[in-house]
Amino acid sequence: MTVGVGSFGRLRVFEDFLGAPEVAAMTTVAASVGNVGYVTVNEGSFAPTVDEPGGILAITTDTADNDNCAVYAGPFKPADGGCAMEARFKMADITTGAVYCGFSETLDATTPVMPAEFATATMTYNGTGSIIGIQFDSDGTGTTDDWRAVFGDAAAAKSNADANGTRAYEAAVNDEWDVVRVEIGADATARVLLNGRVIKEIADACTVADVQHACLIIENRSAAASVLEVDYFYAEGGRDWTV
Repeated sequence: MTVGVGSFGRLRVFEDFLGAPEVAAMTTVAASVGNVGYVTVNEGSFAPTVDEPGGILAITTDTADNDNCAVYAGPFKPADGGCAMEARFKMADITTGAVYCGFSETLDATTPVMPAEFATATMTYNGTGSIIGIQFDSDGTGTTDDWRAVFGDAAAAKSNADANGTRAYEAAVNDEWDVVRVEIGADATARVLLNGRVIKEIADACTVADVQHACLIIENRSAAASVLEVDYFYAEGGRDWTV
């Protein structure tokens, strides 16, 4: 062992929601559920899903248009050996909202913002930092409705990525589980996987010294609540051993 370096070089969080709490209402102040953080625009609610096995957390947004809820962990720095996140989740009604799963350099602790949003046929990249993940947005229309891998920075798509995201050609389905995994290497190469299939991989996806938050976010698209059920949430990265 190198003198002065500990034994725990990898940072890992895995939450299976086996003890999911029932919370009638959350405030906009960041809180936690199990081993992950939670923040919401306006109030949302937690509730365990008791008619399915394995520990499932139902997250319900508030009822104003564009209210959202975020589950998150980190931050992680890709330069410290790379980082990855994975989540399994489903929406009760995909027509009511939008979902983002992946990494975001920017994550506001009181009013979280969807890192990427797709309306009609155009992707908008929010925030000032890097965005690496996948999203589905019911504001897309017609044949454009799909999961889309996104890579952005400084409120724009990366030059070597698809401006409107890379279609998975695997549209979201009501009450159907999806598994998303997002990986960022220490060399800034990143890839996005949906249900075990690589949707897009690019080089130079981010500045590896910039920290990233692993996050899963749901946002409604009308003045009505939207529900996201989460089976598990996992994230990992390397420890910064700088003295």
